[in-house]
Amino acid sequence: MTKYQSVYRIIVLSALALSVTAAAQAASYTVTDLGTLGGTESFGSGLNASGQVAGASYTTGDAAFHTFLWTPTTPNGASGTKTDLGTLGGTESFGNGLNASGQVTGESSTTGDAADHAFLWKPTTPGGSSGTMYNLLTLGGTNSYGYGLNAAGQVTGASDTTGDATTHAFLWKPTTPNGTSGTMHDLGTLGGTESNGSAINASGQVSGSSLTTADAAYHAFLWKPTTPNGTSGAMHDLLTLGGTDSFGGSINASGQVAGFSNTTGDAAYHAYLWTPTVPNGTSGTMLDLATLGGLNSYSYNVGAGGQVVGASEIQITSDHTHAFLYTSGSGMVDLNTLIDPLSGWELSDAADINDAGQITGQGLIGGEYHAYLLTPATMPGDFNHDGTVDAADYVVWRKTDSGNSQGYTEWRENFGEGMGAGGGSAGASPSQTGVPEPATLVLLIFAATGWCLRRGRAA
Repeated sequence: MTKYQSVYRIIVLSALALSVTAAAQAASYTVTDLGTLGGTESFGSGLNASGQVAGASYTTGDAAFHTFLWTPTTPNGASGTKTDLGTLGGTESFGNGLNASGQVTGESSTTGDAADHAFLWKPTTPGGSSGTMYNLLTLGGTNSYGYGLNAAGQVTGASDTTGDATTHAFLWKPTTPNGTSGTMHDLGTLGGTESNGSAINASGQVSGSSLTTADAAYHAFLWKPTTPNGTSGAMHDLLTLGGTDSFGGSINASGQVAGFSNTTGDAAYHAYLWTPTVPNGTSGTMLDLATLGGLNSYSYNVGAGGQVVGASEIQITSDHTHAFLYTSGSGMVDLNTLIDPLSGWELSDAADINDAGQITGQGLIGGEYHAYLLTPATMPGDFNHDGTVDAADYVVWRKTDSGNSQGYTEWRENFGEGMGAGGGSAGASPSQTGVPEPATLVLLIFAATGWCLRRGRAA
């Protein structure tokens, strides 16, 4: 090998290393593996404002699924501890929803595995990791399932009715806010025989799905109480994206609903975002969020700012899905493109997003499917860690670190920039400090290579 061949090889290897490093630096999120309860699989379902995650995991030996609660060491932190919340006396439980005070809802088998019942788990202290699981009973039938709860501790889900004749959406309201005793109310249907409630917002609006008259189709619905957090109200049909069926997933504080629907001709299922004409109204428009290149997509949750998370197939010929984040500015973005490509993760779905821009769901790591937590990467100048550099960060700098002039320089140079879902657009450049893209670095280095070789030949 000649001297110039050695130089060329070194430069090529340097180019590859620089391109990988630049790609890693461009990651918008860090990934935390939430692990398992001793088994091989776990999934994250609910995420609250402080970064607690509720979900379910196999126990040791994959004996059974149990509900878990993961609590960060510091609010919205990327490290923490996981607690097994147990069951209602039976073998398994599944955690689905989580509110700001750390209450969890889901379903659990009862003693002797006689039935599955919706539960409310309440921490001993708000945000704590120890507490008690309470049975919410049913609408008179055998089984019930808890899917969502709000800040006041109201729970929605689905329950068998008397005689197990059918299954209806329910609203369980505690006797006192965040209490552990209360009453389950039947929310009815859109004219058909069945319905289920998926999520509930702060004012007591419920989103879900119901069979329409004559059981002709499933349609997403919005149930609105007559008075905020009341137990009587009306169910409104959100229609579809032109096909037969639609399903309601989550609802945010302003009444936006995320879910998925058949497209025209029932060609596919597409994720949608339904937005009311006026905040918390009952009429609105359903927006098709498209896909990541595959046939079908499914939205599972909607954030306060209208950000949507879910899963989308990535190829027409495959049902393999990737987690996505949708924002009005960037459209649907594959979350796998916003993490370090060397992390070892493949994010399969995204189940929930909080106001800090954190996201939870399930992904593949080391050959196993684990619950994960995405945390927006810290940007220079983002002193309040909300994912964008703005005036609020200047206030934090003045109050906590005004003696550090470098902090002010970082804030000034990155003002207006955003990354991830915390406040800026997904996939936005982390900064505009003149750092070349990886491809640009490679081109520059190869140009330098040519210059070196030319000089060698001339010599």
